[in-house]
Amino acid sequence: RCRTRDVLTLFLVLHRPTLIAPRHLCLRQFLVDPGGTLKEMAASQRRQALRENLMELRSTLECDVALQRETLLRRSKRLVVLDMDSTLIQQEVIDELARRAGKYEEVASVTEAAMRGEMDFDESLRNRCAHLEGLPDSVFESVYQESIALTPGAERFVQVLKKLGFELAIISGGFQQIADKVKMDLGMDYAFANTLEVRDGKLTGRVVGAVVNRQRKRDLVESLCQMSGLVREQVVAVGDGANDLDMLLHAGLGIAFNAKPVVQEQANHALNHTRLDTVLYMMGISDSDVEALVPAP
Repeated sequence: RCRTRDVLTLFLVLHRPTLIAPRHLCLRQFLVDPGGTLKEMAASQRRQALRENLMELRSTLECDVALQRETLLRRSKRLVVLDMDSTLIQQEVIDELARRAGKYEEVASVTEAAMRGEMDFDESLRNRCAHLEGLPDSVFESVYQESIALTPGAERFVQVLKKLGFELAIISGGFQQIADKVKMDLGMDYAFANTLEVRDGKLTGRVVGAVVNRQRKRDLVESLCQMSGLVREQVVAVGDGANDLDMLLHAGLGIAFNAKPVVQEQANHALNHTRLDTVLYMMGISDSDVEALVPAP
C-alpha cells in the first residue's frame, strides 16, 4: 500500500501581542513532521484531526491558521484569483447600483442572504438586477469614483505578487463594468464577471451571457490553469461568499477572507483581518520579504 511522509507546514497569523509574537500582527511558521511514513488514509485522518483541533484553538489564541502539505507545489504557486465584492473592494457593487435606483433596502437584504448561501445565486442575481432597469450607463463610472474603495492592503498585495511574477485574476459574481476598472487600476491580468445589459444608454435590468456563479468560478480557475500550463495546486483563491466555495476548495490554497460563517466552516483556510495583504502570510511571504520587494514609503 502507498505510504507517505506527510510533512505539514502550519501557519499561525496572530492578531494580538503574545509571548511568542510581541507585535500586533505576526506570522509564525512551523514544520509538523510525523517522524515516519503513514498510509494515505491514516495521513488524511491525521490532517483532518489536527485541523479540527487547531480550529477549536483559533478563538483562544486569537489567530488564524493554515495547515498545508509540505510539497514542491506548495512552494510554487503562480496564479492568484480573487473575488471582487467584499474581498478586493469593500463594497457590494450591486447594492451601490441599487442605491442609485432608490432600491437599496430591497436589494441589499437579498445580497446578504445570497452570500450566506441561503438563496440560489442565479435566481437572486436576476431578481436584484431587475431593480436596476432604467439606470443610465454612466452609473458605472459614478459608482466607481464615488462609492468604491479598495480593501486596505489590496494595492500592496498586488504589487508584491506582481514583483514575484504571479498572474492575478478577478473572478467575481459582480459586474464586468466595474471589474475591468479595478483590474486596470491595480494592474491585474484578468477579470471575469457578469455583464449587465445596456441598450440605448440605459440598463435593461438583465445579465447577458453565462452567470458567474460558484460552478462557473471553479470552471474559470480551471480554464486559467489550462491556459497558463498550471495545475490547481499552484493556485491561490481568496473569497468571502458562498458562491466562492467551489473556487476555494478547488485551488491548492483557498482562503476564506472575512467570510460568512458558512464559508469559514467549509473552507480549508480562513483569515479574519481587515487587510488583504495578510493573505501573503499564508502564502509563506514574510514582512521582510515584502519590505525587500516593496519598500514602505
